[in-house]
Amino acid sequence: MTQAREERGYRWPILQGILPIDRAGVGRDIIAGFTLAALSIPGTMGYTKIIGTPVITGLYTILIPMCLFAIFGSSRHLSVNADSATAAVVAAGLAGMAVRGSSEWLALCSLLALMAAVFMFAARVLRLGFLADFLSRTVLTGFLTGVGVQVSLLEVSGLLGLPRISNHPLAQIVHDAQSIGQTNPYALAMALAVLAVILGSKKVSEKIPGGLVAVIGAIAVSWALGLDAHLATLGAVPSGLPTLGLPQVDWSWPLLWKLAPIALACFVVILSQSAATSRAYAAKYNDRFDENVDMVGLGMANLGAGLSGTFIVNGSPTNTAMVAGGGGRSQISQITTSAIVLLVLLFLTGPLAHLPDAVLAAIVFLVAVKMIDIKGMTRIFVEARTEFWVALVTAATVVVVGVEQGIVLAMILSLLDHVRRSYRGTNSVIAADKRKKGWQMVALSAPQQIAPGLIVYRFSHSLYYANAGQFADEVLELAKTPGPSPLRCLCVEAAAIGDVDFSAAAMLRDTCKLLAEQGIRLVFANLAPDVCAQFERHGITAILGQHAIYGSIHALVAEYDDPPARDEAAVAEGDGTPPACPAATSPSA
Repeated sequence: MTQAREERGYRWPILQGILPIDRAGVGRDIIAGFTLAALSIPGTMGYTKIIGTPVITGLYTILIPMCLFAIFGSSRHLSVNADSATAAVVAAGLAGMAVRGSSEWLALCSLLALMAAVFMFAARVLRLGFLADFLSRTVLTGFLTGVGVQVSLLEVSGLLGLPRISNHPLAQIVHDAQSIGQTNPYALAMALAVLAVILGSKKVSEKIPGGLVAVIGAIAVSWALGLDAHLATLGAVPSGLPTLGLPQVDWSWPLLWKLAPIALACFVVILSQSAATSRAYAAKYNDRFDENVDMVGLGMANLGAGLSGTFIVNGSPTNTAMVAGGGGRSQISQITTSAIVLLVLLFLTGPLAHLPDAVLAAIVFLVAVKMIDIKGMTRIFVEARTEFWVALVTAATVVVVGVEQGIVLAMILSLLDHVRRSYRGTNSVIAADKRKKGWQMVALSAPQQIAPGLIVYRFSHSLYYANAGQFADEVLELAKTPGPSPLRCLCVEAAAIGDVDFSAAAMLRDTCKLLAEQGIRLVFANLAPDVCAQFERHGITAILGQHAIYGSIHALVAEYDDPPARDEAAVAEGDGTPPACPAATSPSA
């Protein structure tokens, strides 16, 4: 990234998402900012229903946090504000710790934002940006799909005008089914109208801010017809700027310790989702970003959220796509959106009092349904059946158990999936290719001798306790393979072996002895100097004997004699010494 910045003549540690300014594109960025404001204002107000905070806090997430990321982040495209995934994690984690919607609840939400910021700063100091790569796309797809199902089920009560009695989606949907006869017709009609406006506007043009049109229309209808008497509305919404300061909570270690898992879960979601979004758009527009710098930006954004009385913010794939679709190519778009929200907070909060709750429920329901990635899950099912079940288990855990447990399971399954794929290498045998007068890789199931009495086994991973058994099984199975000549030497092509642990060393010693009992000598080729030193330390070199480490397979084959007369004589004498391979070249040959 540094080289790219220098090529662009820019070396500042901040404003990387804004500078250098493309003067020809400033107007386009500003227009994209207006588009983002029109689409994200109703969306962020809807997210407050998920997390259970006053609707005004949704606008606060756009005001200060979005500006702070624009200043301190590196991505020119990532849009940072309220997000349904982190909102769901917080709502699930805080259940039972305070009354939903109370001032204490909001204070805990702000405290979680500060804690998430601390995790971000700590990760930046430790350069842990690479951790984003360890939450696989498979489990992330399953996790977000599960969040989408959970949130959409919880919002059905809002669409029907029924009370929310539980934060558990299955319990709530059962209650909704039992109370279907108590549906508020005004709320249902308003929700259906909003859904029709938003979906219909998308059919006409993606550029039409259907959410904003629906919100303005619903406010106007509610005010004109006096619907406040027939269905729940937001009520008075305070105007003005947020008050800056630390949240009013009991700053005790027990409370912080209790909140730490929730903040950590949010940290993982923020890091993985934001990095994936930034990486995708940087590649799309041939730009670069630095994950570690973005962590500073995300940390500052959450610090601003915690100090301004709102909740955790995250990089939003949906809003980032809105900006890109509107022509925005820098953080000037996000700065513009923040300026528009500032005007709304100062002058336009009054009409929000007439906004029906059913409208926000409809908006959140649509957002949640979009998160259910049926297409992505189908593609995983077709291309990688095992990974599909991992994604499905993650999604089911989110819905049945909870969001917080779902993200923990997602992390564990990602690591297990990585270990499952990496610890057992796909090994093979190197054999002669007579047609091309060279060598070729053949399957272990159909091994060939590269020279009479010599098999070369290629092991494609470091040797450690988890795959030591695989190595021993495959080597001993190769030793039983019939061939045109009796097997006298088995060579391990070890270029991929970068480490040998204690368990693997014990296995090598035992395997060497077992082969020797069968009259087969074990040798190695292309062994790295560090691994040679490990062989010495573990006593493997002494057991292998002299001339057992070759600098290359070429050296082994070139010096291999079939059969060496001295080895036949040794066996004939009955001294029990296995046939020896010819003198090896030095490892550097």
